[in-house]
Amino acid sequence: MKRVDDFRLRLGKKELVPIVIGGMGVDISTAELALEAARLGGVGHISDAMVNTVADRRFNAKFVKDKLRQFKFNVANTDKSVVQFDLGQLAEATKMHVGKTMEAKRGEGLIFVNCMEKLTMNAPKETLRVRMQAALNAGVDGITLAAGLHLGSFALIEDHPRFRDAKLGIIVSSLRALQLFIRKTARTNRLPDYVVIEGPLAGGHLGFGMDWAEYDLATIFAEIQAWLRAEHLDIPLIPAGGIFTGSDAVSYLENGAAAVQVATRFTVARECGLPEDVQQQYFKASEDQIEVNLISPTGYPMRMLSNSPAIGDGIRPNCEAYGYLLDANGCCSYIAAYNRELAANPGVKRLSVKDKTCLCTQMRNFDLWTCGHYTYRLKDTSRRLEDGSFLLLSAEHVFHDYQYSVDNKIALPEEVAVPA
Repeated sequence: MKRVDDFRLRLGKKELVPIVIGGMGVDISTAELALEAARLGGVGHISDAMVNTVADRRFNAKFVKDKLRQFKFNVANTDKSVVQFDLGQLAEATKMHVGKTMEAKRGEGLIFVNCMEKLTMNAPKETLRVRMQAALNAGVDGITLAAGLHLGSFALIEDHPRFRDAKLGIIVSSLRALQLFIRKTARTNRLPDYVVIEGPLAGGHLGFGMDWAEYDLATIFAEIQAWLRAEHLDIPLIPAGGIFTGSDAVSYLENGAAAVQVATRFTVARECGLPEDVQQQYFKASEDQIEVNLISPTGYPMRMLSNSPAIGDGIRPNCEAYGYLLDANGCCSYIAAYNRELAANPGVKRLSVKDKTCLCTQMRNFDLWTCGHYTYRLKDTSRRLEDGSFLLLSAEHVFHDYQYSVDNKIALPEEVAVPA
């Protein structure tokens, strides 16, 4: 019976354990988690979602305070078009976050940065260019393009000296999305080095409509694989979403996948950025608490726990400090929803906004509990302690369980010693 360890991911001259840890933002896929993946011979991701905020948290920087101080005059204004990111500070924050991570890397694995197109930041093209170029300058091994079609993203960095050296990949959820990307980027004479195929059971934002349950990862994977063969294109494919055991991974590897991308099981690792009380909510989650809704201002459906404090919360938009989802006109659908409720409920101290959420503030505070479909199975991967909580795992334990397990088995952590 084969194990994940019987296969290898080949990227250029590198041969890697075919396990990729997905880039969960905001700072849920921490540098520590990515570094463990690389040390163990796989691929780790850090996310550049809200990178200024993450840099403040990691290095005691003052990027958010500086931005808030600059635009404090506008806090009470419903028009956020004047709120802009300092591109120099954005580059500096990215360099700090990515560069310090790369300096700490050990082992034969790789570290990629997950770069979301939907982080429009009131200047979509300019801020995306700065984030990607700064990550390349900081020495990142590769960039995974996420949360968007990225039809012009390669062109934004084609003049960078590492454009053909660094590994560049994209996340897609359909053959059509991949075809569009390859056609639109053909001018750069640069194919992606890998393609992550994210199915409907993934966590966070989904590349599907609310009809997501009608789709199937294995079917999408087979369609893309067949098309690449017909086009004589040799691009490694990495399925993602709902791959919960090593045996799940092996089934894809045996059918031609180059690796698998996994994330849900690492949310309860000690190296994960989620606070421990939130991790315990993931352990305790039941299947009926996992929902897909449309409260994200990005317009994408998003999977989360239904008891997330962010759902229905009417927190005041804090764009002057954050503002990562402002479009080129300084608009965000949460701002519109908040202003609607404010006008309808004058004098109310605590508003409730049901249809949208302030993604920036709620993710920054770890109050929006995005999750994968199989989060309710996490309780079966650990041990319940005497106080009713669950034992947190190490990233190494979870990684090795994927790497070496067979027959759909999950290795539990060692028994906890009870003091005499």
